[in-house]
Amino acid sequence: QVHVVESGGGLVQPGGSLRLSCAASGSILSNYVMGWYHQAPGKQRELVATITSGGSTNYVESVKGRFTISRDNAKNTGSLQMDSLRREDTGVYYCTVAKLGYLYWGQGTQVTVSS
Repeated sequence: QVHVVESGGGLVQPGGSLRLSCAASGSILSNYVMGWYHQAPGKQRELVATITSGGSTNYVESVKGRFTISRDNAKNTGSLQMDSLRREDTGVYYCTVAKLGYLYWGQGTQVTVSS
């Protein structure tokens, strides 16, 4: 069983920054891909960024240059640094751990970008 917990959401003004954190525990816990999904109000979840155990990263086009994903393999933690936030970044952000065909989800953390 894998347990994933996010933290760090909140209210921020357009142009501001937030840092989301993710902690994974349980019977992983090596060679997995950590990712972040975004679910805007009324829309489907969208994969925003991923990072492999080796540090390779991928981003959806809309966040390239603004968001940075990172992880600490020794601690099984990760983060999503979000800069230059826009109103359309509002929504729930989910951290995921993908391993051996299974995708484990956290409970999500709310990010609201508003003035």
